[in-house]
Amino acid sequence: MPCPRGTAVICARCRHFAAAPGTTLCDRCRAAPPAPVGVPAAGGVPGPRPRSPVGLGWAAAVLLGAVVAADLFALAADLVQYDALGDLTKDGAGAEAFRRADSAGRLVGLAAEGRSVTMVACVVVYLCWFHRVRANAEVFDPAAQSMARGWAVAGWFVPVVSLWFPRRITLDIWHAGAPRGTPRPHLLVNAWWTMWLLTLLVGRLAKAAYDDAEDAALVHAATGEMMIGDVVDIVAAVLAILVVVRLTRMQHERAFAAAVPAAR
Repeated sequence: MPCPRGTAVICARCRHFAAAPGTTLCDRCRAAPPAPVGVPAAGGVPGPRPRSPVGLGWAAAVLLGAVVAADLFALAADLVQYDALGDLTKDGAGAEAFRRADSAGRLVGLAAEGRSVTMVACVVVYLCWFHRVRANAEVFDPAAQSMARGWAVAGWFVPVVSLWFPRRITLDIWHAGAPRGTPRPHLLVNAWWTMWLLTLLVGRLAKAAYDDAEDAALVHAATGEMMIGDVVDIVAAVLAILVVVRLTRMQHERAFAAAVPAAR
């Protein structure tokens, strides 16, 4: 029967009948199949529909792959410089050692430029994709979104909160896109976010050491730290690709499964 205002919990789906004890749905809605995404269960004007994240997801994954390639090139350049500077710090280093160190320095500079270009392109496309899947998550399960949509972009740039806001938003998107009644483990998201934070830490320390180095021995040691940063960055980018592919697939499958009943 209809739910008199103030006497019982109203059904979260139809907003008309009283919810069954211990649940958020009435007996009628619990027995009925879920409404297609974008169409209210009680009929009426269609609600918002999710936009496909597939195109942006593929673009983000490809550009993350380009970041991995740029990091591999930077790792190779750092290795060449590390070897050249190691010879330069030895007693009796001659003109050939200086020539190799100079060539290695130019190679490292070229790798840094390539990494900057790929990173900027990747950030732009990744944020477009991230905002898209966050908007879709609001269609799938608005109650699961703990932060406003604008934080999907701003959360990456605001100091301090950028250390956890993107992860929280990613988990909210993950929960909204997961099939109903299935486990929602966070291992992949947690691994990616841990490596991302480690990338920020190691990269900052390595850059500070490199900028402060005043002789060949110090540059040699700082280059070793840069190599560690390259490896961490590669692992973080690979995990980011897996997160992008997984979330994109989850939302695509969720939207397709919800649209099937409406087509029959």
